[in-house]
Amino acid sequence: MSLSCGIRFLMEPQRSLAFGSIGTSYMSIGSALTKPIRMYELHNLTDISLQFSIDGIEDHFPLPANGHKVIDVVSNNTSNTTGWYIGIGTSFYVKQLGLVAPSYGSVYLCTAYGE
Repeated sequence: MSLSCGIRFLMEPQRSLAFGSIGTSYMSIGSALTKPIRMYELHNLTDISLQFSIDGIEDHFPLPANGHKVIDVVSNNTSNTTGWYIGIGTSFYVKQLGLVAPSYGSVYLCTAYGE
């Protein structure tokens, strides 16, 4: 069966950062994006709340311990040429929120794009 129309949902390789690398300054969660991202999912599987950023400078959103966030940037958009995307080259960053660093776990970033 062939696909006559539509956009394929594809995923980039998962990115992660282990608890020992998370401190008071922003650290990149893996490499920069290689595709224009339509959806992402972040998992904070550490034991403390963490702060996240998409520029490594400004605070954008926190996630509680064992929390996750799913963002569908182009909700219900069927065009592969229009709409919002998170641009190629963007990196996601994380740092601890308070004075205590995480003692176990990792953060994970899963990203999806349309093709």
